[in-house]
Amino acid sequence: MSNWKFADLYEAIAAKIPDHPCQIQGERIVTWGDFNRRAGALTADMLEAGLTHQSKVAAYLQNCPEYLETYVAAFKGGFVPVNTNYRYGPDEVTYLFDNAEAEAVVFHSTFTGLVDQVRAGLPRVKRWYCVVEPGDAVPSWAHDYAAVVGRDAPHRVEGPWGRSGDDLLLLYTGGTTGMPKGVMWRQDDLFNVVGAGGNVALGIPPGDSVEELVDRIDPAGRGLVVLSACPLMHGTGQFTSLIAMNLGGAAVTLPSRSFDVGELFASIERHRVQTLVIVGQAFAGPMLEHLNANPAGRDLSSLIMITSSGVMWSQENKDGLLRHLPHVMLFDSFGSSEAVGMGGSISRAGEAATKTATFALGPTCAVFTEDGRRVSPGSGERGLVAVGGFIPLGYYRDEAKTAQTFRTFEGQRWSVPGDWAEIAADGSLILLGRGSVCINTGGEKVFPEEVEEALKKHPSVRDAVAVGIPDDRFGETICAVVEAEPGQSPELSTLADHVKSHLAAYKAPRHLVLIDTIGRAPNGKVDYKRLKAHALERLGRA
Repeated sequence: MSNWKFADLYEAIAAKIPDHPCQIQGERIVTWGDFNRRAGALTADMLEAGLTHQSKVAAYLQNCPEYLETYVAAFKGGFVPVNTNYRYGPDEVTYLFDNAEAEAVVFHSTFTGLVDQVRAGLPRVKRWYCVVEPGDAVPSWAHDYAAVVGRDAPHRVEGPWGRSGDDLLLLYTGGTTGMPKGVMWRQDDLFNVVGAGGNVALGIPPGDSVEELVDRIDPAGRGLVVLSACPLMHGTGQFTSLIAMNLGGAAVTLPSRSFDVGELFASIERHRVQTLVIVGQAFAGPMLEHLNANPAGRDLSSLIMITSSGVMWSQENKDGLLRHLPHVMLFDSFGSSEAVGMGGSISRAGEAATKTATFALGPTCAVFTEDGRRVSPGSGERGLVAVGGFIPLGYYRDEAKTAQTFRTFEGQRWSVPGDWAEIAADGSLILLGRGSVCINTGGEKVFPEEVEEALKKHPSVRDAVAVGIPDDRFGETICAVVEAEPGQSPELSTLADHVKSHLAAYKAPRHLVLIDTIGRAPNGKVDYKRLKAHALERLGRA
């Protein structure tokens, strides 16, 4: 099938299992029937407001059932859903809404002050929808989201232009090295890249039609229950939740606005979650600490898989989790907003460990040198990871960045987001890091991630980032910005020797800056620019 449309599938699922859970958050459960009706009511209101084919609909929300409800309302109407990082300030939010040409914005009431501050400069927006939180009120200039979705709506609501697999989803990414950029995913490409109604890791094959996927659903059974501990505003949480829905399952989110590992495990137990979605060490570290302190605390027997994407996930942590959860498969995915499925690794109890940052190369992936030569396995040559097949169209309204990332090698179009790697003799991918933060020391390229992974293996280090410090002799030298374990105060010489025991000597840090917290974002990523500035200031180089 070459014209997948999310809304068509979700309407068919809602017709078959209207009373099954679709969205779960704490005590709140939204059934498939209610989800479809509420999304349709929102679509109808947007059509009434004057939105047209491919008008942009921004979700400026924390995790909640309304998030994916907003997305499906956009899909129904032939509009374009747009994510918004809720950590952005006024300038970034203004830029994103303006760059995306947003005509409707759904926002949590906690953001009312910021929205009120920027809305005068966004004349394209025809509707502001406020999702009210306890103790707040809907501002006079906004529509009450709950009132809008509370209206009756037919099972199928769509614009006069209909729906197409060419209709877009915009996934905005970045912001630490410039303003955010919107990755343009066609619905048909995105549906295929997230499994086409299947799940490779769980052995569920893709489908060929809506009818086939709906026929698979057992009305008396229970669909896949996926809990995204990370924000839906990022691709990892968003796309994995869509996978659950594509299978007729339920997407679970946590009620708290900050990560609470006790709440996480309680939710897994209560809702019998089968797949947990995290982003690397920022989530996996506290999880292991909690399990070590409370080894018999919760019934996690329903859990089949923990999946992570976006940042490195140490093998030491995986081994620790598997000691507590020997029945669970750990799936470490390597990908990005522009390139899903570049590689993956699976860890199971009792099996040989996979080295951190080593992945099985994705079926549509390759590694190319900068001049377009394919890197051969075992050659030791470094290159850029590229993914082909179902890939985005490019960046919205940015031809220059599109040309930089989406390239043609061997007569085929590839997404090349900037990740450097080698291919081992056995064909596995050895990830080195992102070129934009690569440190050039004495002519040697050092990727921060490999230094960080070595640093985090030291027992005194809780988290770490490596940044380049200007140096007259070497061009740059490596500075370790370290968040120490409680009560620990590691010395530079100790950490440098530790890194040398794992990596080449030139990759060892020559400076050390201790920091209270690395301050990872909800998606587990770090702001290298901010941490480098902090290091320069602490070292007297600012």
